[in-house]
Amino acid sequence: MLILAFESSCDETAAAVVRDGREVLSDAVASQADMHAVYGGVVPEIASRKHVEAIAALTDRALAEAGVTRSDIDAVAVTYGPGLIGALLVGVNFAKSAALAMGKPLIPVHHLRGHIAANYLAFPELEPPFLALCISGGNSMLVDVRGYTDMAILGATRDDAAGECFDKIARVLGLPYPGGRPMEELAQGGDDAKYPLPRARVAGNPLDMSFSGLKTAAVNLVHNAAQKGEALDRSSLAASVAAAISDELVPRAIEAAKQCGRRTMAAAGGVAANGRIRGDLERACREAGIRLYLPPLRLCGDNGAMIGSQAYYEYLAGSRADMSLNAYANLEI
Repeated sequence: MLILAFESSCDETAAAVVRDGREVLSDAVASQADMHAVYGGVVPEIASRKHVEAIAALTDRALAEAGVTRSDIDAVAVTYGPGLIGALLVGVNFAKSAALAMGKPLIPVHHLRGHIAANYLAFPELEPPFLALCISGGNSMLVDVRGYTDMAILGATRDDAAGECFDKIARVLGLPYPGGRPMEELAQGGDDAKYPLPRARVAGNPLDMSFSGLKTAAVNLVHNAAQKGEALDRSSLAASVAAAISDELVPRAIEAAKQCGRRTMAAAGGVAANGRIRGDLERACREAGIRLYLPPLRLCGDNGAMIGSQAYYEYLAGSRADMSLNAYANLEI
């Protein structure tokens, strides 16, 4: 089954062709990161306009790279939430038009389910059930993946996401947007214990997370040093931030896997590309006897292939949408 899939939830426009949920025939992505870097973060209106400009040509490119025509496509899939509402609407309306014009079924896909499904593309042997650690710019959660379309949230951030924490701290350090990779590069050689930063605990919900206090503490540290004229060890601060974020994520992921009896874990989302978190996860899972799947870096960020993968399983489960499909900024997984 060939699925033409679209992703436009934030600042990447993506179109892909995926066969049977596991084989990527093409994966075309147009990033706007350089444009938004000028503003230190994503400007929703600009993102929406750039999606409009890019999506048609990107679709032609995806079909050409896959070596297929529109008549070969069996279904159309699209991210319909969560994300920036204007950006989502571009993808949803384009996908609805494409499905209607080609006479193909339309499959709505949850963005985070797509991130989890990126692992299916990299690891053909991976099948549910397993524990998924979903970490991105907008979300941080622990998901019990009971089946391809049966999932339950075990824990989630109460405020900021891990990726947002990286981005905001990177900004006050004068690093470019998005901040994840620059922060990781800056942290190389730094002392991750030099700056004591908070690790939050949520009373009554040990699997829930909070990153707002960490973000505020790091930002205040930078500002106080500047006001006092004191030298700031930027590398050590970046390393300390990464250690604090990892300390919130990794132990909770291990505990969540134990609580739901999972011996397999998969990471998902843009923050899953962070080297410190990947290394800590590998060590913790090895010690706990948990098999860990880490998606390749190219599949951690937003892409259309992951949407096409999850769409296949949504289709098998009977999920279809008509022309009334809408986009949602917030959407339960």
